[in-house]
Amino acid sequence: MTRFIGKHLLFLGITLFVVSLIVFLLTEFTPGDVARKILGAYATEEQVAHLTREMGLDRPVLVRYLDWLGALLSGDLGYSTRFKVPVSEIMFDRLANTGFLALVSFLIIVPLSMLLGIAAGMREGSALDRVILLFSTVCASVPEFAMGVFLASIFVVSLGWLPGAATLQPGPNWSVAQQLVLPVAVIVLFDMGYVVAMIRASMVEVMQRPYVRTAVLKGMSFRRVVLGHALRNAMINPVTVILLQINYLITGVVVVETVFAYPGFGRLMLEAALAKDIAVVETGALVAVFIAVMTQILGDLGYMLLDPRIRA
Repeated sequence: MTRFIGKHLLFLGITLFVVSLIVFLLTEFTPGDVARKILGAYATEEQVAHLTREMGLDRPVLVRYLDWLGALLSGDLGYSTRFKVPVSEIMFDRLANTGFLALVSFLIIVPLSMLLGIAAGMREGSALDRVILLFSTVCASVPEFAMGVFLASIFVVSLGWLPGAATLQPGPNWSVAQQLVLPVAVIVLFDMGYVVAMIRASMVEVMQRPYVRTAVLKGMSFRRVVLGHALRNAMINPVTVILLQINYLITGVVVVETVFAYPGFGRLMLEAALAKDIAVVETGALVAVFIAVMTQILGDLGYMLLDPRIRA
């Protein structure tokens, strides 16, 4: 186990280093002058040249990369030209907001997906299985933007039951909990469709295994067969998929956060990219890669805990 964790942490460090270099070079060679972008189209050439020298953009690329990497390792994430504050002041606040949204969604997605997927997989070909499979397919097929607009048109425009924005600022008419209903609903419906289909497929495969049929023929109750033999084996593959949803819930909900004006990490990265806020883009890219690799490590650990053959 120690060797496994050490190997993955080494892989994480190498990945972050490579990504940091790639992101730095990409931001370096993207079209457009950073100083001109900050000062605007009406700034003079002297003003642009002065800001370029002040920001150190006239130095060699390798020197600036090493300086940036050294500052990053010391805890200095840089200064946001879009928000006019240090990156650390906005990055972790936005991550906390997205983390809260992800936690609420995850706590709904996992039990519902397991319930529906197991129920469908236990009775393959039944009416319940067909209904659940149709539901999961539709949810996974509808884009987040379309689903958000559809739900907003019903519950915001037509019925007026919920607010159309989730700014996390309680007002006289809507509480924070009410603001979270639509973003969470869109994320849960979109993500749950894929997870339900994976759990159902795994459950169907396990229910056809010889040891399950043997247990049934021996007279063991169907409930005991499912809980004692089929369920644990059926969750070996989906557990990795479920844990990988953490990556999507934190770094992949840009559309949902934009549609509902949610002040989260994805929306921050979108605004920073549009404004060419290099410090935020670089830091956000490293954070996204870190989360992606860590969820992969968690998925591998979960796989090992469920399957003794992997541990051996």
